Amino acid sequence: MGKIENKGRIKVFLKDKNKKNLFKIAKELWLLKKAKNERPYYYFKYLYRKDVTNILDYLGAKEMNLIRKSKRLHNPELYPIFNNKLLFCQLFDGTAIRTPKLLSHNYNNTFSFGNTTTDIRTLYDCLNFFTQRFNEENIESIFFRPHSDYGGHGCFMLTKKDLKTELPVVLDHLLNGDFVHTAGIDQHPEINKIHAASVNTIRLITLVTSSNSVEVVYAGMRFGVGNSVVDNASSGGFFTGIDITKGTLNDTGHYLIEYGGKNVYRHPDNGYDFRGFKVPYFNEACDLVIKAVGVLPDGLIGWDIAITANGPTIVEANDMPHLHSSDVACGGLLKNTHMKQLIAELKHDKEQHLVS
Repeated sequence: MGKIENKGRIKVFLKDKNKKNLFKIAKELWLLKKAKNERPYYYFKYLYRKDVTNILDYLGAKEMNLIRKSKRLHNPELYPIFNNKLLFCQLFDGTAIRTPKLLSHNYNNTFSFGNTTTDIRTLYDCLNFFTQRFNEENIESIFFRPHSDYGGHGCFMLTKKDLKTELPVVLDHLLNGDFVHTAGIDQHPEINKIHAASVNTIRLITLVTSSNSVEVVYAGMRFGVGNSVVDNASSGGFFTGIDITKGTLNDTGHYLIEYGGKNVYRHPDNGYDFRGFKVPYFNEACDLVIKAVGVLPDGLIGWDIAITANGPTIVEANDMPHLHSSDVACGGLLKNTHMKQLIAELKHDKEQHLVS
């Protein structure tokens, strides 16, 4: 799989008319190798482009590994919560932190809701089960996520009005998998103008600094395309940064290089110009994730936030957020003073460990 992905990246690089000249590329590769003390293969994912002039503001591979492997940032006791969406929902259930309501869940044919467990093997029984969920909760849609999958893979949605036609299509997938069933999110109407088929989430990264303050060090937004119900870049969507001080979208959207690496300035489906778009309830979303760190106290977390007409709600959290896409979206994570200080501290800690 890795070899196939690398071949695709090389093709994108070779065809990209926006790449720097060979002399410039060679000079920057040498500069990165010297500054980051590594072979900067990641340069060919994005940094080779003419409009990227601040290459040292982007995380190198070793710096990303320092973040991922840091015992100071990540508590192994919390891994199960990040890795299992059911545990995550149950952790926040009953707290003041707003998340989509957990309705039920299943492990293959075993379905659970509340204190009740039932065995479901037929379309008839499954139809009755979800008809009851819709009626009891008075909701219009239910969103299904695999317990432990990432990137939006395996997710789907059922609606009350089309349940009889939608359920047969996903029945085998549902009964042969493990899913968390949460109430559908009614997305803010202003965000629906950009793309209504998926819930388009904000990605906020929180950092607990060495002085024990909680800071939002990155903000971005992901958008689905076509009829996809998920917005993940790893599923073909695109992403853009958010100006943390203003709460507005940056001018450029990005696809991962695995999906062509193109820049976009309008949504490809409807042509909506998202440049400078003011994200509703952005400050409230930042406040929400800072409070959420008190419930899930890991040192660096990537939070996915949906914005409804009534405010933000946390969809999920990641202890290993996709740092490369965040780097690209904001024009270099090391422009953030807290991130720059973090890397300096982690490098110092590693040096001290090697000396001892």
